[in-house]
Amino acid sequence: MDKRKSKHLILLKQIKKSPPIFNLFVCSITIAFLSHLFFISEWLDGRYMTGINDGLSQMQPFKQLLYTQYKEGQFFYSPDFGLGGGTYTQLGYYFATSIVFLITVGVTLILETLGVINEPDIFYWADVILVISVIRMTAILMITTYYFRYLRISSVPAFVGAVVYSTSIIYFRHVTYWEFFADAMIFLPLLLIGIERIMREGKVAVFLVAVSLSFFDNFYFAYVNFLLMGIYILFRWMIPLSEGELKKSKQIKLYLINGVTGFLIGGVVFVPSVYGFLNNYRPSFEDHIPVFEFVDNILLNGRVVYIPVFVLLSLFLFTFYKNKLFRFFAVTTMILIVMHFSPLVGSVFNGFSAPQYRWEYFLALTAGGLTAATLPKLLLLKKKQLVLPIFLTTSLYFLFYRFDPKLNFKEFSDGYLAITAIFTILFVVVLIMFKNQRIEVVMSFLIILTSIINANFFQENRLTNTGTEFRVSKEYMMSDEYNGADQQELVRMLTEQEKDPLARIDWMVPLRNNTPIVQKFKGTSVYSSILNKELLLFYLQDLEIDMKRESVSRYGSFGDRANLSSLFMGKYFIAKRDDKAVPYGYREILSSGDYVAYENDHLLPFIRTTNTIFQENDLKNTSPLAKEQAMLEGIVLEEENSNEDIPKSENLIEYTRIEKVNSSYEKGVLKIKEEEGGIDLVVNHLNPSAKDYYLKFYFEGLSNKEEFFLKVNEYITVRKEVGSIYRTNVNEIVVRIKANERISIRLPKGSYHLRDFELYEETYEVLERVKEKSKKEPFTHVTWSGNRLSFTYQNDHNKQYAAIPLPYEKGWRLSVNGEPRKILKANYAFTGIELIDGENQVEFVYYPPFFFPLLFISVLTIITSVFIIKRKKAVPK
Repeated sequence: MDKRKSKHLILLKQIKKSPPIFNLFVCSITIAFLSHLFFISEWLDGRYMTGINDGLSQMQPFKQLLYTQYKEGQFFYSPDFGLGGGTYTQLGYYFATSIVFLITVGVTLILETLGVINEPDIFYWADVILVISVIRMTAILMITTYYFRYLRISSVPAFVGAVVYSTSIIYFRHVTYWEFFADAMIFLPLLLIGIERIMREGKVAVFLVAVSLSFFDNFYFAYVNFLLMGIYILFRWMIPLSEGELKKSKQIKLYLINGVTGFLIGGVVFVPSVYGFLNNYRPSFEDHIPVFEFVDNILLNGRVVYIPVFVLLSLFLFTFYKNKLFRFFAVTTMILIVMHFSPLVGSVFNGFSAPQYRWEYFLALTAGGLTAATLPKLLLLKKKQLVLPIFLTTSLYFLFYRFDPKLNFKEFSDGYLAITAIFTILFVVVLIMFKNQRIEVVMSFLIILTSIINANFFQENRLTNTGTEFRVSKEYMMSDEYNGADQQELVRMLTEQEKDPLARIDWMVPLRNNTPIVQKFKGTSVYSSILNKELLLFYLQDLEIDMKRESVSRYGSFGDRANLSSLFMGKYFIAKRDDKAVPYGYREILSSGDYVAYENDHLLPFIRTTNTIFQENDLKNTSPLAKEQAMLEGIVLEEENSNEDIPKSENLIEYTRIEKVNSSYEKGVLKIKEEEGGIDLVVNHLNPSAKDYYLKFYFEGLSNKEEFFLKVNEYITVRKEVGSIYRTNVNEIVVRIKANERISIRLPKGSYHLRDFELYEETYEVLERVKEKSKKEPFTHVTWSGNRLSFTYQNDHNKQYAAIPLPYEKGWRLSVNGEPRKILKANYAFTGIELIDGENQVEFVYYPPFFFPLLFISVLTIITSVFIIKRKKAVPK
């Protein structure tokens, strides 16, 4: 018994000492491992730590795309990103320059080169999430412990505070749904260490490095973290923590100088990424944003963040407010809690767009700081000083339980936060009443234990049973809902038989716009928060292409419109066998299981030359069909004048009549009281030459609380519910259907705006004529690899322009016969060039906007900064 006691005392003495880096690492990785126990058990059962929506639709495909691209020495552009796009700018929001991801790429490449692992696939990237998460949390624990230690907090409380921060539910939420979000939790404490070193010692190195890395890593969270830094500095100015802190004027000077220096270093990534963001198109959020709203039950059922009971109890320990460090963290935590309940604040942190709750890891950090500041003082508490805090704490828990209509404790696991809160309060009461000298150690152990328990329960209850992660297993990822065997086989057969590397396959698993990346083929769809504005406007406004699902941040397919498929290299089309919405001119060539592949008989060459010009403005008020025919017959340019009459397309709507089906329809308002209803447009005289109809109309749901189907004959599209932040606000819809005397519009029960019908017929005479003409043109070999596209065209017929299905994007440079030439924006979102007579040796090269000047500035700033810092260190004080 005595031996056990002596061993225990020795252990306590070792813990109370300032731990060496190795001991801190061992403790940190142990906590990180234990905090992931649920997901570790899930992984052993073949399930992954990722979400079924953005996790599988964006995170894993983008990592796969970027790894393949980087391994090939391509860092800036990918022809496989949708119809082609700058990954350096458009994926800068995700992983393109994420430091954690770049380290992962390096390690993966080494392992693959040594033969330890096979070539990474989508399953590899899903597998390593868990490993990376444990390592990332270990780093967060160590950096945050150092931050609290720098604030003069002793070792054990500092580590406990770091545990509260790193195991907060927002960490697991971020990793599961949007993995790169969690990286911001590494940089925040690093930035705060830099701020503290400037305030206390006037030393700038850590601040400069942290700011530079933040600008480099992710522009979005650089913005978020810099806002948080501003808040932190303001609170620190109001509550100084140490004697002899630098004057505010000197601090401001150092922040500005080193902030600008950090910007100049990291600007080589930050500026192109911000350009990508500004060159994106996303409809403005038009709904009212309230100042305050009950967005989350932060005590009993936290979705984004929860406040541990010990933190809440500490906020009411008013006797401790005399201590500056305690007061700083307590006041900051209270203000941040209020901010959390403000959608307006959420909007500010999301770039003044729709409210998002992504910054609350700062609240978790200050909660950890308050925990660390409270623990050493518990022994000073008197029994009577605990009465009011416990009363206020339990009252708040009761109020949050009583007035949360969504809260429902059906089983034991639903109330895990309440149960751990009760045990924590009881322990505090007992330890204070009996004046236990080990109260700091016992409470430290209890807080760490409850943090681990709560983290694992959150993973199971909120991220698995009621979240979107619950179906993400290997079996699901191999199913037809993601990457089915029949789909893979059909894609494999097509890609193996296809000799043209520029040919595209129009195919995606429903709702999975990044299917081409997952299944490794050149497709026509992509889903990313940041995309080329020109392409988005091409789909949403210029050609009004319906993508079979209303949503922002994506484009996909060509609306089953044969003209567009033929213009933009849509050689193949894959659909389920029972899908009747196959574009005109596609014939069945292959099948696998329930899936059929079709080949386009009217595919046009990649390089199309012409002397026929149409000006964009001249086509502004014409039909989408007229615009398609203009692109077929010539080239559509922004600035040049038209030299040909605009293609004519007659609106046939006056030759139709409306028949109501299970509905009432008056003054453009359709009301359906049955399960399904709508109207029929009956065409009085069907033209036997018409192959397809283009039906255009204004449509808006007025009462739908969920996504719903809009059916027009064989064509089906999905529309967003009222109030969704992902609505496009594009209510002019164009659908292509096979010519039929009866056009049936069907909708579920509800009320809708439905008006302004236009109807056009397409005989495909223009497409067939252009196709026949193209057969007489000499074949032009095109090479497109990463950020380089080149070809040689022999212009023996005095053609003036060439239209190329290369998306128009700032960063491309053009040379013809070695001479720089201007790139033209052609066919609304693509590229055109002016030809010269004779041989045209054409080369396009892409680098991110402003890349080389920014790279020069970055390197020069790094060299200058290192020189200045070393020189200052060399000067004796």
